[in-house]
Amino acid sequence: MTIIDNAVYVNGVRTADPISLERTHGTLAERGGMVWIGMFRPTAAEMDSVAAQFGLHELAVEDAIKAHQRPKMERYDDILFTVLRPAHYIDADEVVEFGELHIFTGRDFVIAIRHAETPGLARVRRRLEDKPALLALGPAAVLYAILDQVVDDYAPVIAGLENDIDEIEDQLFAGDPTVSRRIYQLSREVIQFQRAIHPLTDMLTNLELGFEDANVHRELERSLRDVQDHVQNVTARADSFRQLLQNALTVDGTLTTNRQNEASAAQNEELKKISSWAAIFFAPSFVASVYGMNFHIMPELSWTFGYPFAIGLMVILCALMYTIFKRKTWL
Repeated sequence: MTIIDNAVYVNGVRTADPISLERTHGTLAERGGMVWIGMFRPTAAEMDSVAAQFGLHELAVEDAIKAHQRPKMERYDDILFTVLRPAHYIDADEVVEFGELHIFTGRDFVIAIRHAETPGLARVRRRLEDKPALLALGPAAVLYAILDQVVDDYAPVIAGLENDIDEIEDQLFAGDPTVSRRIYQLSREVIQFQRAIHPLTDMLTNLELGFEDANVHRELERSLRDVQDHVQNVTARADSFRQLLQNALTVDGTLTTNRQNEASAAQNEELKKISSWAAIFFAPSFVASVYGMNFHIMPELSWTFGYPFAIGLMVILCALMYTIFKRKTWL
């Protein structure tokens, strides 16, 4: 059995650590209180055993076995089934790593099932065990504490994404050719993060209404509203990141086009200069080639001033063409 921790609590105090599910159920029946079971990637047979002991609905059990569920909160009679997507930012690879956490909350039990190495729920358990008064409020307090921890763990993800977006802004204006790829990759991570956090707003609203209907302790309702505030803040930041990345992609396209236009304009200017000098040098070459044909019937060949005339003609043509190209700002 992939049970990470299994304990019975009475009035917020840990009173027993049963070694099997059957003994857990028996201890709960004898002493009352609440049982909190933590599991890691249970098999179908193990989930069937848990379902038989605590009366879990077969559809929820099927979801818990298959995993890969979207964040959601569903009620089956008096049992609440909650799916959360915890997140962890890996800065070296600039990716958001998502876990999956399934929580069954009943009248006197909480069953938390992890499908990823992180996040561990040991610190949530320790936190509640250090506050017996809060833990004494029952399964609702455990569900609140898990939600609170998952939402708090989103803060480093937000910080990591924000830092990468700042770096992208620097890359944009430095002309880094790899920035487009980085923007696309980071946009994908932000979209996946949004999918994990957007459903939480409605989930927490519905949970708060359920707390009110069940007359849950007023302090727990206030604590849940604090989690809602954090979720709204995280959601707003993630939405702003997506908009910033879309703007960055637009700016990158504009800057790339501008750089290409500038390069094309510079090439055109160089081409103008080359063409101008080619034309200037072509003029004396033309005159020289004409006189170099050495036809007998060419009056300039026997003329005393024929050579100075040819040289002068070359100079005049060159000067004329240079003046024309200079006025056209080709030179």
